[in-house]
Amino acid sequence: MTNPLRCCAALALCLTTGLGSLAFAASTATGTGGAIASVSPQASAAGLEILERGGNAIDAAVAAAATLGVTDPFSCGIGGGGFMVIYLARDHRVITIDHRETAPAAFTPDIFRDAGGAEVPFDTAVRSGLSVGVPGTVRGWELALARYGTMRFDQVLQPAIDVAERGFTISPQFSRFIDYNAQKFALFPDTAALYLREGKPLAPGTAFANPALAKAYRDIAAHGAAAFYEGAITDAIVRTVQSPVVASGQSVRKGLLTRADLADYQALLRQPVKSSYRGYEIYGMSPPSSGGIALAEALNILEGYELHRMPRAEAEHLYLETSRLAFADRDAYLADPEFVDAPVAGLLSKDYAAVRRDAINRRHAGGIAAPGDPYTYQNDPSSPLRPVRPASNVTGATLGAEATHTTHLAVSDAQGNVVAYTFTIEDWGGSGLLVRDYGFLLNNELTDFSFSAPHPNAPEAGKRPRSSMTPTIALKNGRPAFTLGAPGGSTIITTVLQTIVNHVDLGMSLADALAAPRLSQRNREQTTVERGFEASSQARALEAYGYRWELAEFGELYYANALFFANDGRVTAISEPTRGGGGAALVQKPVH
Repeated sequence: MTNPLRCCAALALCLTTGLGSLAFAASTATGTGGAIASVSPQASAAGLEILERGGNAIDAAVAAAATLGVTDPFSCGIGGGGFMVIYLARDHRVITIDHRETAPAAFTPDIFRDAGGAEVPFDTAVRSGLSVGVPGTVRGWELALARYGTMRFDQVLQPAIDVAERGFTISPQFSRFIDYNAQKFALFPDTAALYLREGKPLAPGTAFANPALAKAYRDIAAHGAAAFYEGAITDAIVRTVQSPVVASGQSVRKGLLTRADLADYQALLRQPVKSSYRGYEIYGMSPPSSGGIALAEALNILEGYELHRMPRAEAEHLYLETSRLAFADRDAYLADPEFVDAPVAGLLSKDYAAVRRDAINRRHAGGIAAPGDPYTYQNDPSSPLRPVRPASNVTGATLGAEATHTTHLAVSDAQGNVVAYTFTIEDWGGSGLLVRDYGFLLNNELTDFSFSAPHPNAPEAGKRPRSSMTPTIALKNGRPAFTLGAPGGSTIITTVLQTIVNHVDLGMSLADALAAPRLSQRNREQTTVERGFEASSQARALEAYGYRWELAEFGELYYANALFFANDGRVTAISEPTRGGGGAALVQKPVH
C-alpha cells in the first residue's frame, strides 16, 4: 500500500507492503483528528490513508468499504448493498443513503414457491441466480461521493486496488469462512477456482490476491458507476445470474436479473429515523431497514425503567422482553416504504411505548408475543382501514430465515463529519456466484423477503427486501456522542440495543459495552447467546426468570464497530477485541 503508516505502540498496528500481511491491530485507539474502526486492518488503513491525504469521512468510508470487499469478501462487496448514515458537521444534520438491493422487474410474490405451491427450500433459494438482487453498493458510493465527499472514485478506490493486486496473507477467520462455504462454492467453478484448492479451503497464512476484482475497481475508477450499471461488468453480472455455470452434474435455479434492471437502479436519500433516549438524540435508518424503528421503539419502552438502579439480571430481563415486543411489531409492519405504508409514527410514539411496556411481566420471561396496535397513535384519519395483521405474526411463526452476516465500519474526520456504514451480500459468501473476470461475489439478498404472501415483506417487482441493518449515530447537546453498528442479520438490532443499554444505563465505557457478552431475543422461544454464557452466573440469574438458551452460529454474535466522542475533542475508535479474531481501530493523531 502507498500510505506510510506508522508502526507504533499506540496504534499497535504494523502493516507491511507487498503482500500486505496482517499484523497486530488494536481494538481501541484514542486521539484527535479522524478515526476509523472496521474488522479489517487493511480496510482501516485504507480509510486512514484517505484521511491523511485530506479526504473527509465520506471519502474514507468508501475507501475502507472497497478494501473490505477484498479482505472481507464473504460479508460484503460491490455485488451487494447497504445503508449509510452520515452526520454533516457543517450543516449540523444527519442524512442517510439507501443502496439496498432491489428485486428484478420480473419478480412476483410467488417467486419462491414451486409449481405445487410449496416454498422453495431456503438453501436452494440462496444458492441460485434467483436470490440475486440488483446490487446497489456502487450507486451508493457514487451518491455519497458526489453529494458529500471531496474525492473522486479513482482516488478512493486506489487503496483497495493496491490490496487486491498485491494481495495479503489470509487469516484463520478468512479460511474459516471459505470452509463454511466450501459446499456452496464447489457448486460454482469460477468461485471454487478463486477460493478452493483441490476442493479444500485456502489455508491460513496463504498469500491471496484478487486481480480480477482490481480490474473491476479500475473500471469503476475510470468510468464511474456507469461501468458497473451500463458497461461490460453489467453484461458479466447478467450472464452470471441468468446462466449460472455450475459443476458437472449439478443444477441451480436461474435468475431473472436483466441489463435493464441494473440500468434502472437508483440509490436513495432518505430521512433518518430520529428518536431520543435519556438525553441523547438517536439517528438511524428508516425502512426498508427495520433497524432504526425497532431500535427506537425498544429504547422508548426501556426509557420507562430506571435500569441503572436495578440488579443486572433484572435490567437484562427487561432488555430481552423489550426486544421481544419490538421484534413482534417489526415483523408485522415494516417493509419497503414504496410498497407498504407502515405505521411508523405510531411505532415511534412514546405513548405507544408505554402501552407496550405494560405488556411486560417484570418477573418472568414471556412467550411468543403478538404485535401491538400502533395505528391508534398515528393521528391518521385512515386508521379504521388498517390492515389485518398476518396470522403468522400473531403466532410467532418464522417468516423467512435472515442470514447472520454483513459488516459495519465507522469513520470520523477532523472537521466533525461522522459515517456509520453497514453493508452486505447477505449470507456468508452471498449466493455463491462469482462474476467471471471481475472477482466479486453476488448477493442472495432476495431471500430476505418472506417466502409466504400476503405479507408486508412479500417479494414484488422493484421492491427492496426488509433489512435489520442498524447503523446508528447518537448526538448529545447537538454534537456527536457515539456511533455504533454491527453485522449479524436480525441480531444486529439486539447487538446495537444491548450495547447502548450497557453504555448509557449500566455505566460501561463504550469499549466495555461493545465487548460484553451478548444476548439476543427476537420474539422466539429461546434466547440466542454466545459460547460460554450458558455456564455463567449471569445465565443462572436470568434462568430464574424462565429463559432458555440457544448457541449463536460460530459461538459469537458478530463484529461491532464504534466511535466515542469525548467532550475534550478526543475520539476513541473501538472494534472487537476478540470476536472474529479482533478488529482494527485507528486514529490520525494518537494520544499516548
